[in-house]
Amino acid sequence: MTEANILARDEIQEITGLTTNNLDAYWMPFTANRQFKKDPRLLVKAKDMHYTAADGRQILDGTAGLWCCNAGHGRPKIVEAVQKQVAELDYAPAFQMAHPKSFELAARLAALMPDPLNHVFYTNSGSESVETALKMALAYHKAKGEGSRTRLIGRERGYHGVNFGGISVGGMVANRKQFGAMLAGVDHMRHTHGIAGNEFSKGVPKNGIEYAEDLMRLIQLHDPSTIAAVIVEPVAGSAGVILPPEGYLKRLRDICDEHGILLIFDEVITGFGRLGTPFGVDYFDVIPDLVTTAKGLTSGVVPMGAVFASSKVYDAFMTGPEHLIELFHGYTYSAHPLACAAALATLDVYAEEELLTRGAKMAQYWQDALHSLRDCPNVIDIRNIGLIGAIELEPIAGEPTKRAFTAFLKAYEKNILIRTTGDTIAMSPPLVISESEIDVLVGTLRDVLKSLD
Repeated sequence: MTEANILARDEIQEITGLTTNNLDAYWMPFTANRQFKKDPRLLVKAKDMHYTAADGRQILDGTAGLWCCNAGHGRPKIVEAVQKQVAELDYAPAFQMAHPKSFELAARLAALMPDPLNHVFYTNSGSESVETALKMALAYHKAKGEGSRTRLIGRERGYHGVNFGGISVGGMVANRKQFGAMLAGVDHMRHTHGIAGNEFSKGVPKNGIEYAEDLMRLIQLHDPSTIAAVIVEPVAGSAGVILPPEGYLKRLRDICDEHGILLIFDEVITGFGRLGTPFGVDYFDVIPDLVTTAKGLTSGVVPMGAVFASSKVYDAFMTGPEHLIELFHGYTYSAHPLACAAALATLDVYAEEELLTRGAKMAQYWQDALHSLRDCPNVIDIRNIGLIGAIELEPIAGEPTKRAFTAFLKAYEKNILIRTTGDTIAMSPPLVISESEIDVLVGTLRDVLKSLD
């Protein structure tokens, strides 16, 4: 550690009230730890559309935290609900016991989904929601007397969290290569990125419905009687905002129905208003058998996830003696009282401010602003849907990801928060963003892009 870095950390300590200038103990997730700790980026407050950095700067949040703070930051109704709950009931066991808010929340969530997605199982994150849905799919077929259905199908460049099931069905190479063989019996469809004619798509691209037929290739390879479920993100967010071609998801639904395979939508990102509809289920008019959610469920205030299950799946387990456990699965913090309180208040805010559909009203302005960057240096593609956008950059030869990461650092210096994956800049602002804030976000990003080598 250099003297300069020690001084910088001391200054941060004075500003933030940190009791130590030793940043080494914390092993940060999905972070270049050594680079970060040489020049830390610390956020100390948040309100509405902005973070406050340790040096007092206001940082416009272009990513809703990590795709999760859909209602913005520091919303009084949510804060007060959590404060009240922790004083009233801090914890209740989730096994063989419950508390009233867990049932109230499940009923309100189920009311947001179309039939037959009428049942809710609580988790604590998107990763846990994926693990839960995969286990439900396997157990469902066993309960139906089809124990040979053990194979799971994901998609290249898919992201389904970081637990072993999620990285096994996921298709992001960097998330998989360090961890060995992973789960057996998993295969992957082709991704839908880079299809000729879809460059600079505005909304759902026209070309590529035939890519759904790749599922038929895997069915023919493995035999449908061995396949339990197919899992896809309606929009692949973490891989760089990869959009489904027109009709693609409907075709996947038809193929799964034809061969008795469960279809799982991973809506951890697309859920709770991100596309301008409550869920991707609504936007694409396709009803899967299971839906994984998290993030926007509590607007990021308290960790929580949920899996929506169709009545077909749920009812398959509700057999046998009533005193026996139907599904041997769950978490210590399933339906945690604080999380339920936060989620209920979040749903209130969504309803009162019509945030689950506000993205549709803002989508055209957002689209026009994003595509105005088409003439910037190194921009090779722009994609958007709802309040999600991606600007893909030409990689630096021999140094993939460096150009986009440099953009991220420069953006932070200029008081906007963006996210990068590979050489793609991804943005997903809180649903409360205004037109003037879109102008600031995109205008600042234009300056950043023009400054890149």
